[in-house]
Amino acid sequence: MRRIVFLLPLIAFAGLAIWVAVPLVRGEDPSVLPSALIDQPAPDFALPALPGRDDGLASADLGGEVTLVNFFASWCVPCLAEHPLLTRLAREDGIRVLGIAYKDEPTDTMAWLTQHGDPYGRIGVDLDGRAAIDWGVYGVPETFLVDADGRIRFRHPGPLTPDLVDETLLPLLQELAG
Repeated sequence: MRRIVFLLPLIAFAGLAIWVAVPLVRGEDPSVLPSALIDQPAPDFALPALPGRDDGLASADLGGEVTLVNFFASWCVPCLAEHPLLTRLAREDGIRVLGIAYKDEPTDTMAWLTQHGDPYGRIGVDLDGRAAIDWGVYGVPETFLVDADGRIRFRHPGPLTPDLVDETLLPLLQELAG
């Protein structure tokens, strides 16, 4: 009985080591967070507009052209880091960028956009975070690429980087735009 008690932590450690090692041996990237929504229609949602604007955001707004949907918040430091890239994509590259203000006071969102610029064609306010749950958002910022048919084709948790935009996002945008 003493041997079993002594070996139990060793067996548990070996099991944990195998559980961690198998995906690495298979070549799986442990930093990739999977999404069950890839190639699925965007979730059904309807979010109100920021005060003073009449452009809330709903799932019906996603069809017709390739669109980036970006979940952001004024309190999110990484959102500020990626903001110049979103602005570039919207202004210089002509990409349709829509925003969802996640669990952010609308007055704070408006002040943040006034201070840093507004690259979003439309913005929906997700004050309770329900839309983010439906989209499978882990945290902000998080960006989705939705094709012209309203299907999610790409998801990136965390801030966009220049390398990611140039090497992955822009080629995919061009491919989807035809």
